[in-house]
Amino acid sequence: MEKKLAGQIALVTGGSSGIGAGVALALGQAGANVVVNYSSSLKGAQEVVAQIEAAGSRAIAVQADVSQEAQVQAMFKEAIEQFGTIDILVNNAGLQKDAKFDEMTLDQWQTVININLTGQFLCAREAIREFLRRGPRPEVSLATGKIICMSSVHEVIPWAGHVNYAASKGGVKLLMQSLAQEYGDRKIRVNSIAPGAIQTPINKPAWETTQALNSLMSLIPYNRIGQPDDIGKLAVFLASDDSDYITGTSILIDGGMTVFESFATGG
Repeated sequence: MEKKLAGQIALVTGGSSGIGAGVALALGQAGANVVVNYSSSLKGAQEVVAQIEAAGSRAIAVQADVSQEAQVQAMFKEAIEQFGTIDILVNNAGLQKDAKFDEMTLDQWQTVININLTGQFLCAREAIREFLRRGPRPEVSLATGKIICMSSVHEVIPWAGHVNYAASKGGVKLLMQSLAQEYGDRKIRVNSIAPGAIQTPINKPAWETTQALNSLMSLIPYNRIGQPDDIGKLAVFLASDDSDYITGTSILIDGGMTVFESFATGG
């Protein structure tokens, strides 16, 4: 892979598995040194670090619960002490706590909002503070800093039975757009990646059996499930100067899910 991100430092939250791991690996292969954040899976984070280093970049694993302000601040402090600065933040950490709305507990609601939305706020705030503190680095990037928020097709598609998750991703969309608006004049770019069905542990019931996978394909015109590497390639593009005029945008990466394949025969 071309080293489009050589000399840059990336921090990927939730980088120990799934989409986060795919993004961290892709950024490392593109030349970035990578801070791999994890919440509980040290082993998974260490495996990602080893793969990044095998590709020729430096990497470290740093534990933090992104919903906790002090832990986020400590994570950024360690990252900056190790690498000098941060150029790229990928706000990826997220989870689901599914329930019918009338049965959803406040804890299920709050846990998802705290990780998926408040976590992105806390990490983006620390990243922007660092971008403003150190100013531009024209030797490595046209932008002063880049933030990539991991959203979902469910910032567009309502999702019954997953109200907390859909609400969090709707919030991510306007968080991203508002930050792009507020900090564009400082050359800070903020965008979102909005994945559809990606083959990761979080959605294993949707693809682990032939019957489940066939049912999923009825929603995807391109007729395949996405892979973490698909998201990683898009993240590299959004973090590179190839996308320097793109900010405030959600890019759907869903095999066409949001064209609503169920209406292909007239609804």
